[in-house]
Amino acid sequence: PVYFEEALLHASVALDRKLVVDWVPSCDLEDSAAVETPDAYEKAWGLLKGANGVLVPGGFGDRGVQGKILAAKHARENNVPYLGICLGMQIAVIEYARSVMKLRDANSTEFDPAAKTPCVIFMPEGSKTHMGATMRLGSRRTFFQVNNCKSAKLYANANYVDERHRHRYEVNPDMVSEFEKAGLSFVGRDESGRRMEIIELPTHKFFVGTQFHPEFNSRPGKPSPLFLGLIAASSGQLEHLLQRTSGAVSSPTRCIAGPGAPKTKLRMNGLVSTYFANGSSIHI
Repeated sequence: PVYFEEALLHASVALDRKLVVDWVPSCDLEDSAAVETPDAYEKAWGLLKGANGVLVPGGFGDRGVQGKILAAKHARENNVPYLGICLGMQIAVIEYARSVMKLRDANSTEFDPAAKTPCVIFMPEGSKTHMGATMRLGSRRTFFQVNNCKSAKLYANANYVDERHRHRYEVNPDMVSEFEKAGLSFVGRDESGRRMEIIELPTHKFFVGTQFHPEFNSRPGKPSPLFLGLIAASSGQLEHLLQRTSGAVSSPTRCIAGPGAPKTKLRMNGLVSTYFANGSSIHI
């Protein structure tokens, strides 16, 4: 979580917002928690529904996955800014397949090796018997497929970006056309065009998922463009930020909210973490 908190802090400082982070275990959002730990369930949903943004970071294994899917669904259906990283992007794809495309059996083969609708699959070049040194690691290049998408604008209209990776599973390329027909856009891909790197929901305020880990390249004074976008969307500054496409996004115009500024909240789910911006503060 420290990498995500630091990246969020870098972005919030650049946008003159005070950052506070609350982590919520995603398993507390699941239906089983309503029976087993009702107080934790009520608290988790209260935080999520009161938030103005959602971040689902990376992770491994199936613990809390259903809670993460529910968080992505909440963000998508309520036009709440969302950033999914690695597993968080895969979660968004699974949720979209189940809820929008009505593919009830959609899943990742990480969670169900016999999934009837495997929308997330094990990388073809990976090894299922040797776990060491089999991940797709390090800096890899992502090429933008849509020039006017939010992600490309946040990266100052670059044709491509180099970001760090750490994963074994990826979106099933054989299902990409189905997703795009249903309205989910894969705006970033690798050099082969077969590996999906960035998703966006064009009709949403800010719904972005990345297979790479943008938090690894975030620095004080040079925040990750996508974290900057999430903070901006959650605090009502995204439109202004996207208009500044001719220059770098690391030093945005100062915008300090006054006492009457609208309250802004963002929730991370990975755990699930949350944002609240009161005046000039943001609570994540």
